[in-house]
Amino acid sequence: MKALINTVGLLLLLTVYCTAMPQALEEMTPGSCCFQFYTGRVPQQQIISVIKTHASCQEKGFVISTAKGNEICVSQNLNWAQKAFNQQQFSSK
Repeated sequence: MKALINTVGLLLLLTVYCTAMPQALEEMTPGSCCFQFYTGRVPQQQIISVIKTHASCQEKGFVISTAKGNEICVSQNLNWAQKAFNQQQFSSK
């Protein structure tokens, strides 16, 4: 009987560990990184949000969400993208 209780307890512990692990991995991995960059310009009226890529990404960029539901990576070096990001930061405060 004691062996059965130990086995059930071990199975419960293993189940909790396995369901918690994906969340822990998510927290350790960086957010979005960009590997290819759009070189054109996205019209201001089409921009829904501008998010900086994670600090650990090799290339610094912005992920721009558009009104059409697209997500576009652009370089942080583009003046229009930096301006759109700054405007979003200013308007959210």
